[in-house]
Amino acid sequence: MTTTPEFEFIGASRLRLKLKKEESALEKVKKRVIVIDDDKSILRTFTRILQKNGYEIDVAETGKEAIEKTLIHPYDLALIDIRLPDMDGTDLLVKLPQAMHDAIKIMITGFPSLETGVKALDEGADAYLVKPVKPEELLALIEEKFKAKDEKA
Repeated sequence: MTTTPEFEFIGASRLRLKLKKEESALEKVKKRVIVIDDDKSILRTFTRILQKNGYEIDVAETGKEAIEKTLIHPYDLALIDIRLPDMDGTDLLVKLPQAMHDAIKIMITGFPSLETGVKALDEGADAYLVKPVKPEELLALIEEKFKAKDEKA
């Protein structure tokens, strides 16, 4: 971050020097997230939480819709429900286009099992969360994954 001096008028004839922090161009870029879940209340809740924390959000209710959207838009993160109406979320991991290869992929399920957890990680998921997901837990995991990805780059 760089700082530049800025003057602020604070009275009849007084000026105060104020340092203004300027965010670098990278810090200003919003991370794009796609939330893939057939539960509209989950979509609304995750959208509200993530937008409030500075993320740009898109949603998909089916695997097919998610594939179509990822062909058009680049995403930095995908939150994927394991049980979708048209396919299994772990199958979606394999079908996502090459453009999503570097994106962080977090699987979310209300029906946890060791088998689905292992399969999700084997198919390329970066993490596995069990519903109900606490907002602070979700945000902490997302921040941790972005930080780890940035450190690798």
